[in-house]
Amino acid sequence: MKKLLYTSLIAVALSASACSVTDIQRTMDGVIAAGGAGTLTQGEVASGLKQALEVGINNGAGQASQTNGYFGNPLIKIPFPEDVQRVENTLRQVGLGDQVDKFVLTLNRGAEDAAKSAIPIFVSAIKQMTIQDAWAILRGDRDAATQYLKRTTSDQLYTAFNPIMVKSLEKTNATRYYTDIVNQYNKIPLTQKVNPDLDDYATQKAIDGLFVLVAQEEEKIRENPLARTTDLLRRVFAQQ
Repeated sequence: MKKLLYTSLIAVALSASACSVTDIQRTMDGVIAAGGAGTLTQGEVASGLKQALEVGINNGAGQASQTNGYFGNPLIKIPFPEDVQRVENTLRQVGLGDQVDKFVLTLNRGAEDAAKSAIPIFVSAIKQMTIQDAWAILRGDRDAATQYLKRTTSDQLYTAFNPIMVKSLEKTNATRYYTDIVNQYNKIPLTQKVNPDLDDYATQKAIDGLFVLVAQEEEKIRENPLARTTDLLRRVFAQQ
């Protein structure tokens, strides 16, 4: 039993940062000095990680859903669709840059409006996480939790998020502005007609942005003690 506790603490110590041998030995020495008191069970470690993920998701989605959560953040701001970039360039050349800017703004407003709906989907995936999943994350890379969520939620998130995103784009008039832009572009002589799927593009970009923010929150919790907002989080991540 004692061997298991030592092994568990070493795994936690290695989980989030490249600890030195001295750091690991210090952790083990603390357990020895305390006679094993206060050590964490595997279940507690798993629970702590789930709490960390929920904190990260709520903070990340909360940031994204604020005004300028997407539009004001260069890391996740959704640009004009790349596959029709020539549309933007041509429209700016013919004096329609204001319409392009208005569309990009409303596109990001749609993502901000839809972002908060992602939280229950993420939380559902977290609740299904096993102890084995938790230990694999703790032993993994610095963004292992975010990568886990990508693997386990991306398809479900897209399916649930897409209709919400469509409504949000309509609510912010992004769909109307985009249709007007495409129609005006298609009237320009000698241009190749375009009509890409805006809903798919916006949904995928919005999801990508959420994962960027969740990864940032994961890094904060791993590195910054002040970001550990519950007692269990502090106990788990103090062992790093």
